[in-house]
Amino acid sequence: MRRWRVPIFEFDTAIARAIARRAAPEWERPLRLATLLADERLVLGLSVGAWLLTRPQSRHRRRAASHILLSALVTSALPHALKNVLAQERPDRLELGRKRHGVPKSGKALDSFPSGHAVHMGALAAAISRAWPERAGWVWTGGALISLTRIALLAHWASDVLAGAALGAGVECLLNSLTEARSDVPRQ
Repeated sequence: MRRWRVPIFEFDTAIARAIARRAAPEWERPLRLATLLADERLVLGLSVGAWLLTRPQSRHRRRAASHILLSALVTSALPHALKNVLAQERPDRLELGRKRHGVPKSGKALDSFPSGHAVHMGALAAAISRAWPERAGWVWTGGALISLTRIALLAHWASDVLAGAALGAGVECLLNSLTEARSDVPRQ
């Protein structure tokens, strides 16, 4: 199947080139550790764990954990599906020469759009903020910082991360609307 090419914007290239010029091995290890916080396996594992732990707790916590798990499941599948029809070369393949300065090679070369890590962070930040609005600022800040590691590691263009976060938040909003509408239907 032929994949549709996603364009790379000038601002993406400018950001990636600036990062590539300043890449240093001492920064790469902490960035790789931070980016793991949005890895789909970890996100799914923590979501399942939270769901299991909330079963004996309040109705609010059970519903929140169920919604977070649903959001994690959907946003784990969505980037893979999109990457089967969309193609965009990763910045580490285009902006780095033979000397990678500690920057790891990320994923498949043409799987840059969208950032799956950012999709997860957008969905989780939206879901957690919905359940606990008093924590929204911290949650969104943490999600943004973790997502930005994908740009700093040259795994994704800035637009991949922005689109991924927006897509994740949009999916969470849609899932919330669907589950809220379903919970309003009287049971017989």
